[in-house]
Amino acid sequence: MTKKSKSIDFEEALASLETLVEAMEDGNLSLEESLKAFEQGIKLTLECQQALDQAEQKVQLLVQAGALPEAEPYAEPGVKAAAD
Repeated sequence: MTKKSKSIDFEEALASLETLVEAMEDGNLSLEESLKAFEQGIKLTLECQQALDQAEQKVQLLVQAGALPEAEPYAEPGVKAAAD
């Protein structure tokens, strides 16, 4: 299995997971089909979690590297901010 086919897009995995859940909730699957759908759902859930973990790591690296500006308190237009 190539790396390209092993890692699918997060949105694709999430959409596939939603489709599986809907099919299982409909209750029209046989026991064998339900077990296969459940197994596939677990795989998709793990792939989604891995993608989210990787995204979180990238964000943390960018923040640590100073790639993002410091957050500033929001001030409504026309309202003066309180002095420190």
